[in-house]
Amino acid sequence: MDEPQPDLDAIEAKLAAVVDGSMSREAADRWAARWYTADHLRWDELSWWALGCLYGIDLQHGPGGEYLHDRSQVAGWLAELRHRRR
Repeated sequence: MDEPQPDLDAIEAKLAAVVDGSMSREAADRWAARWYTADHLRWDELSWWALGCLYGIDLQHGPGGEYLHDRSQVAGWLAELRHRRR
């Protein structure tokens, strides 16, 4: 990877983008996957948790089905992240 490891601000921005609809769940999942699966990187606990929320955010109950995690749950993750950052 040529990009520097994202910080918590970058991770929060991706989660917020999914909530506000400016980033698709599929794009957010692909972005998170490349960081989440990089074994050589080290993360603080909150960053790892938030990245894990993004990785798999596009999972569905089945082909063409509803998302496993609805919009209100994703918005809840964002709220929790912001609360935990205080």
